[in-house]
Amino acid sequence: MKIILYGSGLAVLALVAYLLLWPVPIKPVAWQAPTAPGYTGQWASNTRLAELHHINLGSHSGPEDVAAKTIDGIGYIFAAVHDGSILQIEPETGEIITFANTGGRPLGLEFDSVGNLIVADAMRGLLQISPVGVVRLLTDRVTGGSKIGYAEDLDIAADGRIFFTDASTRFSAKAWGDVLTASVWDLMEHSSNGRLLVFDPANEQTSVVKTGFNFANGVAMCPQDQCVFVADTGTYAVWRIWLDGNVGGQVDKVLTNLPGFPDNINRGTDGTYWVGLASPRLGAIDNLSDKPWVRKLIMRLPDPFKPAPLSYGMVINFGFDGHVLNQLQDPTNSYPTTTGALAADDGWLYITSLTANTLARKGWSKSEATRP
Repeated sequence: MKIILYGSGLAVLALVAYLLLWPVPIKPVAWQAPTAPGYTGQWASNTRLAELHHINLGSHSGPEDVAAKTIDGIGYIFAAVHDGSILQIEPETGEIITFANTGGRPLGLEFDSVGNLIVADAMRGLLQISPVGVVRLLTDRVTGGSKIGYAEDLDIAADGRIFFTDASTRFSAKAWGDVLTASVWDLMEHSSNGRLLVFDPANEQTSVVKTGFNFANGVAMCPQDQCVFVADTGTYAVWRIWLDGNVGGQVDKVLTNLPGFPDNINRGTDGTYWVGLASPRLGAIDNLSDKPWVRKLIMRLPDPFKPAPLSYGMVINFGFDGHVLNQLQDPTNSYPTTTGALAADDGWLYITSLTANTLARKGWSKSEATRP
């Protein structure tokens, strides 16, 4: 019996020593999370996202972002998926071809003025894909500076400059081999190391626009390119960064204390914006925001015990001033990890996902768009 007790004691001591001392790369920073609003008030629960039409992606999964383009009179949707492919989808027939493969993990997509597809690839950086599918690296580091570790989303100004986010300079998607794993490490550390970058094709220079984001995510240009919206995932907010004039460099937080983690932002042709919430907020992050040592302990646990996205679909439609126009939810999470939404000219609202094996959409009319 004494031997058994002695062995059990050693095992407990070993476990305690592991949880307290085992080295992990995270260096958590204390902060104060705002009280989660829950799904009440302006975020009152609804089922407007529950019934979706699904386009089967075959062996592909994770259509994290999409872009629309008309070719020879036919409207196509291009989707970035987990295996590095960019899929060209004919939505009405469901026909899918592989337009290109980046060799990384493509996330944000936008077409430029001459028909090239610009891609924020988490593993490779900022890429350009020609109309015939030729992939070219535009940039993978700040000019004269640091490597880009996690290109996330982008938008293109009228003058051709490409604004894009480097979600985390601490946790590279390539180094961790997976975008979700790297994002969890960054969110648990909360060290404000994300940044907004700009690539100028005129001189092929990449520069830093703004730092201090906690997992810099979705990007969308303002009207006349006077400012840019950026999703600050770790603080449940959408920032508006002014670019020119007397207010250049000023930051307004137009959406704050969201009920989940904001991901991609897409501009609509009606002048409004769509942002996806990939997951509801996590108690392990909110409740322990001011206890960095506990967060470090948690990240020593086996993967099943670490924070992970929760099941709840949600996308938000908002105006230039941050006024919420529409919010669509699916409490049953029939379509997981909703990263964003694109209101296309074909009358459909395309819903994207980090993990789903379909591309989802729902009819979206002008009359519905005006609903509160």
